Amino acid sequence: MRHPIRTLAPVTATLAAGLLLTGCGEPEPVPEVTQGARPTAPTADASGAAPVKAGGTVGGPGSACALPVSFGLAEKWKPNAISDPENPEFAALTRQGPAVARCEVDAKPAGHVGYLRVWTAGKGPARTALEGFVKAEQNTSEVGYKESASGAGPVTEVTYTVYNKVMEESKEERAFAVATPKGTVIVHLGGLDTAEYRAMLPAYELARTTLKVL
Repeated sequence: MRHPIRTLAPVTATLAAGLLLTGCGEPEPVPEVTQGARPTAPTADASGAAPVKAGGTVGGPGSACALPVSFGLAEKWKPNAISDPENPEFAALTRQGPAVARCEVDAKPAGHVGYLRVWTAGKGPARTALEGFVKAEQNTSEVGYKESASGAGPVTEVTYTVYNKVMEESKEERAFAVATPKGTVIVHLGGLDTAEYRAMLPAYELARTTLKVL
């Protein structure tokens, strides 16, 4: 089932306002979230994080989101297709640099305030699309790129920090990109803050290591 564009409202702004926006602008109560474990020490390498139980896949035939790739989902994470992502009216929410948002995998059912978002861009080198994606983000710093392994072979990965004006603090984010015959796919991990981001890294690693180009 395709969900309205409100799924792309920034998580921090949502919590600050205490509501989610519906398609017609009416407030909807924020679902109660029982937060999962929040690590107190930095995770230097996601490969050292505890594994997460798989709960299905997204991107393949019959899945919630039609994508050029498929990957495994962490248990209880819920994928939703982005409604009408090409509509210029929603460009501020559905476009970032060369990429268009296609799918959001919500972590709230698993007890985290965050998401995996899948974006697509035109054909070309994965790193070029990923660099344009990050440059379009405001208040970024500590940007680092590397080549990583995935279930589909090499991918380009980026880690960076974003200053959150609502929370008045910086938070870590991460994404990987892979070129496919249908264009570049970017899978991005974001959350309320760095603690949530680190707690969700195993779900991101599951997506990367089970990635398949369709």
